[in-house]
Amino acid sequence: MTEEEMRKRLEILRIEHRDLDAAIDALRAAGGTDQLQIARLKKRKLGLKDQISHIEDYLIPDIIA
Repeated sequence: MTEEEMRKRLEILRIEHRDLDAAIDALRAAGGTDQLQIARLKKRKLGLKDQISHIEDYLIPDIIA
């Protein structure tokens, strides 16, 4: 995967992460009693965050000063 492809993938993951956040908020605001659905969305959101972190770590390496 090239750096450009990784940056595109990163943007897609960030959008999906934001969308899940909005969906969770909407379920809660609507008095969502479906805690299982909310838990599944949160789990998916955490998985996306891990993928985002992994790609960011690759694209922005640590610099030891």
